[in-house]
Amino acid sequence: MAMAIGWLFTALLITLLLVRGAIGYAHRRGMLDHPGQRRSHSLATPRGGGIGIVVAMLVCLPGTLWSLPGAWPASVIAGLLGALVLVALAGWWDDHQSLPVLPRFAAQLLAVFGFSLALLATGLSIWWLPLLLIGGAWSINLHNFMDGIDGLLAQQVMFVASGLALLAWAVAQPALALAAATLAAAALGFWYYNRSPARIFMGDVGSGSAGLLIFAFSAMLWRIEHALLWPALTLSSAFLVDASLTLLTRMWRGRRWYTAHREHLYQWLVRHGGSHAGVGGGYLAWNLLVAAPFTWLAWSHLELALPITMLVYSAAAALWLALKRRCLRRHLSKDRHVAA
Repeated sequence: MAMAIGWLFTALLITLLLVRGAIGYAHRRGMLDHPGQRRSHSLATPRGGGIGIVVAMLVCLPGTLWSLPGAWPASVIAGLLGALVLVALAGWWDDHQSLPVLPRFAAQLLAVFGFSLALLATGLSIWWLPLLLIGGAWSINLHNFMDGIDGLLAQQVMFVASGLALLAWAVAQPALALAAATLAAAALGFWYYNRSPARIFMGDVGSGSAGLLIFAFSAMLWRIEHALLWPALTLSSAFLVDASLTLLTRMWRGRRWYTAHREHLYQWLVRHGGSHAGVGGGYLAWNLLVAAPFTWLAWSHLELALPITMLVYSAAAALWLALKRRCLRRHLSKDRHVAA
């Protein structure tokens, strides 16, 4: 217990100190996100604070995954650390100066490929590789897409990582449980500076790395027991539904889906009067009132985990459609009023 508390405190402290330093660094380097048509904030704000989470996890992951019962092979730990470094470097570069889409995506794929090979080498079929590549790349990017208002991504990482830690603990995997818990602690340290009104944004260095780690911990749970994938996915239902349906809608309408925009549900809610804290509270309410209890239900009835997860995602999609239509009706009504 003392060791676990020590690792959690270490992750929290490293993140708090480095994010505080990142605020000054970003100001000196001109790493500021300025208000604009495709952004949801009204003040120029530093970016790149996610570097604190990255460094904290690079320090804590080897110890947490190696030193406790249920330790993971060195090859898996090395694959995860290498993937984290690669994704973080691409994001850190992009935070300093824009990195073209193709090199950034190539770095992400390479990172997921390396980790996936290490995980598959523990006794899984190589035929799982394409699904792991798709899942990892989408997790990295969807968490980047959902990092658009104060505190939202940080609170989501805290919730999902805590849930993954509990799932790992429930199946007697203390090493994986502590690794996921340290991510939650690091996200808490960042949230302290990112809560509304945000003093710094996570930046690509943090959002992509958080997406990679959530994917990796979920995949490691799946490696232990395939059915655990469904409760793990239930934890992420709010973000997965918003990001996926928004992407599909933009592709259907012929938009440049890979460019910045303000069409996610959380962005529409802010555009129509919701505060950053209030909208974040809505996502937290879904997590606590729907995702958490249904995750427990899926874990406690693994034979029914898939239909339970499908039920949650169907409900999330229906709510997404209803709220999006409401926002669009209000938007059209406002436009007609202005035109009149």
